[in-house]
Amino acid sequence: MFKTPRTISIGGAGKTKRIVMGGSNPVTIQTMWKEGIAGIEKDSSALSALLQRIDVLQSLGCDILRFAVPDTPSAQALCAIAEQTSMPLVADIHFDYRLALECLKGNVAVIRINPGNIGSRDRVEKVVAACKDKGAAIRIGVNTGSLPKELAEQVECGTLDRAKALAITAAREAAVLDELNFTNVAVSMKASSVKETVDANEAFASEYDLPIHVGVTEAGPLITGIVKSTIAFTTLLNENIGSTIRVSLSSTPENEVIAGKEILRECGKRSGGVHIVSCPRCGRQGFDVHGFVNRWQNELLSMDKDITVAVMGCIVNGPGEGKHADIGIAGAGGNAIIFKKGKIIRTVADKDADKVFREELESL
Repeated sequence: MFKTPRTISIGGAGKTKRIVMGGSNPVTIQTMWKEGIAGIEKDSSALSALLQRIDVLQSLGCDILRFAVPDTPSAQALCAIAEQTSMPLVADIHFDYRLALECLKGNVAVIRINPGNIGSRDRVEKVVAACKDKGAAIRIGVNTGSLPKELAEQVECGTLDRAKALAITAAREAAVLDELNFTNVAVSMKASSVKETVDANEAFASEYDLPIHVGVTEAGPLITGIVKSTIAFTTLLNENIGSTIRVSLSSTPENEVIAGKEILRECGKRSGGVHIVSCPRCGRQGFDVHGFVNRWQNELLSMDKDITVAVMGCIVNGPGEGKHADIGIAGAGGNAIIFKKGKIIRTVADKDADKVFREELESL
């Protein structure tokens, strides 16, 4: 039997959106910024571009965004970014507790640390005190590369299962914060192995009620990463383990968010929004399905509409297999057909397909 996670609060300072995580609240989606940010607040055009992209991520369904903070300039930049977005931001800190304190001078919502790798107890106490003062949360991040020495040695000699070692480590780190009466805490236990990730999270959730951030670390490129994440997340989410997720891909943050949203949809953890169905394309194609989907995907998934959109390559897959769609487009003899609920409503030249599709989409 797995514990029901306690609720914690993320964000809420300044213009930052407040998110309640855990309990019966919706599972949130996270991603991570892929580039360095040091000094970006001094470049107005670069900062504006970053903020615009955050808006896109938010419109796609991202709830929380994490940034690596390897140095003081990055911490200062993150504070500047946090002042100008409603997205709750996470500072990813390793080793230097002073970077966490620098981030907490601004409206950074979450500090991601491993208390065991930032040094002495008094350093942990300083970070906790600052988080209490700012109303920030802490995520304890544990992975197979950050196990305590004695546990790592037991894993190496085969006397301890790696997944169990991850769960033990997370429990130890959580106990430190519990001793300091700090409860606004989530944990993550990540491995690049699906089985180890599932086993570690199940072991922890059977004993503790902290909200869990689920992810398969270093999952790989787009296809490999989505496959691994889907298997792991489906298993855990169907056991009601996981209050927030990140699909870690060697790809764009946008693709991570889209993949996470689709996994939650198929697991019954999210509903609504635009659902895209499209055919894989074959020798019958009379329409550039791939090109159309690439052009329209982000815009469609950002819309505040609860509809299904079908993009089909030929008349066989068009109104026939796509008849359930609220709106669809398919190819037919050099033209494109627009259909709604299986009924063809317009036939246009390929060059006018996007324009006409938009007109009909906006009429829904």
